Amino acid sequence: MQRATLAISAILLISTASALVVSARADQGRSTVPAGIRAVFNKPEYKNAVWGLRVLDGGKVLLDLNPQRKFYIGSVRKVFSVGQLLNTVGPNHTFDTPVYRTGAIDRNGVLHGNLILVASGDLTMGGRTNADGSIAVSNWDHNEADSLGNAVLTKPDPLAGYARLARAVRAAGIKRVAGNIAIDDRLFKPFFFRGQFYVRPIFVNDDLVDISVDPRGTPGTLPNMTTRPISAALRVVNRLRIGASNAQASVKLDPELPACIGKPGCASTIAGVLPNGYTPPLTGTPTLVQAVRIVQPAAYARTVFIEQLRIAGVSVASPAVQSNPVALLPQQGAYRAAAKVAELTGMRYGQDAKLILKISYNIGADTSLVLLGVQHHAASMDGALAFERQDLREHWGIASGEYHFVDGSGGGETTATNIAVTKMLSELAKSPASQAFLNALPILGIDGSLAFVKNFESDRTLAGAAGNVRAKTGTYVDASPAGTPVLKAQALGGYITTKRGHHLTFQLVVNNVPIKGIPDLTKVFQDQGTIAAMLWRDY
Repeated sequence: MQRATLAISAILLISTASALVVSARADQGRSTVPAGIRAVFNKPEYKNAVWGLRVLDGGKVLLDLNPQRKFYIGSVRKVFSVGQLLNTVGPNHTFDTPVYRTGAIDRNGVLHGNLILVASGDLTMGGRTNADGSIAVSNWDHNEADSLGNAVLTKPDPLAGYARLARAVRAAGIKRVAGNIAIDDRLFKPFFFRGQFYVRPIFVNDDLVDISVDPRGTPGTLPNMTTRPISAALRVVNRLRIGASNAQASVKLDPELPACIGKPGCASTIAGVLPNGYTPPLTGTPTLVQAVRIVQPAAYARTVFIEQLRIAGVSVASPAVQSNPVALLPQQGAYRAAAKVAELTGMRYGQDAKLILKISYNIGADTSLVLLGVQHHAASMDGALAFERQDLREHWGIASGEYHFVDGSGGGETTATNIAVTKMLSELAKSPASQAFLNALPILGIDGSLAFVKNFESDRTLAGAAGNVRAKTGTYVDASPAGTPVLKAQALGGYITTKRGHHLTFQLVVNNVPIKGIPDLTKVFQDQGTIAAMLWRDY
């Protein structure tokens, strides 16, 4: 796939379905909207758009435009999936990953059997852990590197958890594994993620291999390139070239979805041209970051675990690169406590929630929904969605007719009424995990997907809103019948601590805005930030 310097963002979901074009704005309740906010709604670029706005101060409804309409909401859907799991397991819960042996260890430290790493759904496997135990989050996350055109990598070693497990195996007295290494990834039924790969409960570096390129150099030469993780599971071949300063930038990964993972010699190639003096987009950093998807997570995890075992002084008889040998797995749940030789304590889920909500991490939200299902004996995406419908109705007071969810992250034709979103937000604010949920949301003008929303600060009366709005963004871009991009949804739902000290709950959404690229999308983000700032100032 050819990557334009500023591709349509995959903070967004881009689908192949035709856009549903709404021909006119609904005016019901518009007279209740303050003039400043109404002026934003009435901008020419929104002439065929539909806006919704619902604002609550405790139990009092302050503004209510199109409250019952089922809007496309994109990733605001994550408020439900993450919020429910956060309250089910608690913010301090960890998904821990044990390693078991299936044979005996002799006096020479030889394990006459296999080592099995049992995947728990730990999203980071120690690969985002800061020195203080908090989670490392970048506002320009590598999960969006290819579609945004760039990213900023976090600092922790993405293989830190696998290294820790390997050292624990060695500390348990194992010097050599005469058998094989396997990953038990049977915690839940794998689910297909947006046309790319089957997500399983085992992760390495968010199932990505990062490619960092320094585009500075002499025309005709290869730019300097590094990858992480470094593993025999997948090699990246550098065929980029530095071009003349006026050359057109182009980058291509082939394949982007390398099905060869688990086979010796698996490789992906990065090719194209970067002009001399090229400035990578968006991040303000000199390094260009792209990423290749790890489409066989268990096979990749098995390889890096063997590599880390060898580094820790444990030799392994079996080859590092091969398919995950699932035939070696015992009956699910049949592991003996005495056979456990290592265990990785996972990141606290309150920190995982911060990763998911700050950067809108789609795989993390989908996995959270399925983990919610696992907690209630529904270990599949379909089973988790069915449980969620029941739970939303019985425990959160939200009827199934108020939303349509297809996954945990806001993919596809995800819709909800503003009443449903604000009801969920209101209930979460009263829940035991309320503070952890609040801490996980992006902060206007400060971090996450709201970090760059700052144009309202040019109005001195609005500048104080920065830091006082915490909300989840949601974006859904589709193609019109003519093939041009349409912003089917830009949504913002969360909380505002106003200038007067009130605590508001709100959902703001617009559907059906024609756009040409990221600059147009950014304007919608900024307009919604301005509206949120007006609510901060005026209520």
